[in-house]
Amino acid sequence: MSLLSNKDDLKELVEKLNFKEKVERSKELLRESYAKYGDFLVVANSLGKDSVAVWDLAKRVNPKIRGFIVTTRYKPPQTVRFMNDVVSRYPELKVYKNDDPIGERLYENEPDKCCDILKVIPVKQAIQEMHVKCWVTGLRCTEGRTRTDFKEVEERDKGLIKLNPILIWKEREVWQYLALYQVPVNPLYAEGYRSLGCAPCTKITNDDNERAGRWIGTSKCGGECGIHTRPLKTNVAGDGI
Repeated sequence: MSLLSNKDDLKELVEKLNFKEKVERSKELLRESYAKYGDFLVVANSLGKDSVAVWDLAKRVNPKIRGFIVTTRYKPPQTVRFMNDVVSRYPELKVYKNDDPIGERLYENEPDKCCDILKVIPVKQAIQEMHVKCWVTGLRCTEGRTRTDFKEVEERDKGLIKLNPILIWKEREVWQYLALYQVPVNPLYAEGYRSLGCAPCTKITNDDNERAGRWIGTSKCGGECGIHTRPLKTNVAGDGI
């Protein structure tokens, strides 16, 4: 049976499958999806450890696979330099950014609105301009409290499939993969960060939750920017495609 239509118990797979089996499962999900969607399959690369692992997996499945990066005016300089290095190696990664004016310190006063403007809108633009039918993410169900109900294959927007090929990987398995295949990572990890975002909204913490350092002191603490929780198959103006 195709993995794209599987109904496996993900919680069981997290513990049952070993590292090698998880890597092969991820590759097979990508292989089947690319065979089905071809150039309409696109990888969303956030430049975090999970995304660069997925990007490496995808390029091993087929070097022609395209991707996009969403950046913001608040990204740390280390992330910007890393992004430039990655794009110079992979010009098929298209960078999207929203430079519309916003209120000063909007990330403190209205963090959801800030993320909508700077992150969600550019993702919608990427999906529309790149004619995406299947977008690939680095989501993992073990990463935090907000990511436990996702599936490996989802259709939260009609006509837009979301593929989460490393959903059942643990954090240590991501690092194992990156070390084994010598995949370059954002230098901020060497400083102690476990989850990366915009500079004002990302801190180093000792919390067991990987995403605990995101949006500390706001209603979004440890939560989501909205990319994985908002409808995406709309144009920038908000109308249906």
